[in-house]
This record gives sequence, C-alpha cells and structure tokens, in this order.
Amino acid sequence: MIEIKFLKSTDEYWDTMIDYVQNCSWRAGKSLANKMKTGYFTKWQCVVGVWYDNKIVGFSTFVESDSIDNSGYQPFIGYIYVNPNYRGQRLSEVMIKEIIVCARKMGFKKIYIHSSEFGLYEKFGFKIIDCGKTCSGRYENIYERKIA
Repeated sequence: MIEIKFLKSTDEYWDTMIDYVQNCSWRAGKSLANKMKTGYFTKWQCVVGVWYDNKIVGFSTFVESDSIDNSGYQPFIGYIYVNPNYRGQRLSEVMIKEIIVCARKMGFKKIYIHSSEFGLYEKFGFKIIDCGKTCSGRYENIYERKIA
C-alpha cells in the first residue's frame, strides 16, 4: 500500500525522514537533510514522503523556491527521489499529484519544477517555460504546470 505524508519538523516521522534522506543513494540527499535539520521548512513548506508497505521509499519537497533564487516563480516541487528498488511503480507521479492537490487547495494556480531532465516531467503535464541558474551555478530548465 502506498501512503503519502506531508511532513513538518513537528511531525513524528521528521527525524526518521532526515535519517532516510541523509543516507539515501542520491548525493543531493545530504543537502536536503541539512535543510531539514536547520529549520529551512517554514510556513507551509514541507517534505513529502512516500511509504510503500510501511517503509519509506522516496521523498520530495513542496517549497516557495528551489535552488533558483529570485526566479519569480512559486511554488516548487523539488528534490524528487525514489529508491532505485522501487522505481517504475509511478511513485514519483503519485507524490507529484498529491502535491498538486495540496497546492490547488492553497490557492496556487501554477506549480513549478526545475531540472536538467528532458521528457520526464512533460509526462505529468509540465512544460518548459524558462531556464534558471541554480545556487550551484548550473543552468536548469524551469517547468510549469497550470493547476487551477
């Protein structure tokens, strides 16, 4: 069974998620774990976890901006990761859909993802609208999806 949880620092699974994120096989996990430990997620921003049969198998974030400062776009879905052993089961799609539902309820009319991937987010209704420089100095596409 798949379960999606929107987590804030006060949630009971927060520390468990930090451990999972920090030790995942993706090098960006350590960056996200550091943000989780240092109070980055304020207001409505959160980490979104995916559980499969009561086991954490992936995560993403729902935030105001994601590594591209002053882009003028918000909110972003970021840090999308699924454990390699669970890929191909559409878990990232489930996370993205749940975040879109939440964003729509909050009154957002559009949502964004930035990535250097091509062909992945288009499957979920996103379109490239811009290119931005990340905090690490790389240029990545900014994808937009209308949700209202």
